[in-house]
Amino acid sequence: EAIGKPLTGHTGSVFSVAFSPDGRRLASGSYDATCRVWDVERQEAIGKPLQGHTGWVRSVALSADGRRLASGSDDRTCRVWDVERQEAIGKPLRGHTHEVTSVALSADGRRLASGSYDNTCRVWDVERQEAIGKPLQGHTSGVSSVALSADGRRLASGSYDHTCRVWDVERQEAIGKPLQ
Repeated sequence: EAIGKPLTGHTGSVFSVAFSPDGRRLASGSYDATCRVWDVERQEAIGKPLQGHTGWVRSVALSADGRRLASGSDDRTCRVWDVERQEAIGKPLRGHTHEVTSVALSADGRRLASGSYDNTCRVWDVERQEAIGKPLQGHTSGVSSVALSADGRRLASGSYDHTCRVWDVERQEAIGKPLQ
């Protein structure tokens, strides 16, 4: 059973939702090319829609403290947002050659992982606004899901190629063979 009223405000389908670890905030990403952050207890939006993507927002992730929001879009970019200020942190992160399907933030919010239909994963330094190393290649089909370890040193990815992979971010290589 749903608790309270629906959280309304997007003008298109919602593709992705993510709770902050404390469960007090909820982020959403939509076909309307925006992200929103919601106060779960009050059941209302925190500020205005976050605008800047030019394509559907397919994935969102909140940092452990709920102050940063990451988003990945059909416009082939990732963005990081300051939730309190209601603005993007830096410029769009560019490097994928197809839609970004999944994003994840490290616990401290300093690293962002992304997966794409271009069959690669990338890890980004949020403060420097640049990729850490090269794209992680090994999947033979689009990457549908990514997750970062709490310390940001390991990345897990799932793909339409029916495998999961674990990556060493510092070494820029897969750990072991694909998990099938």
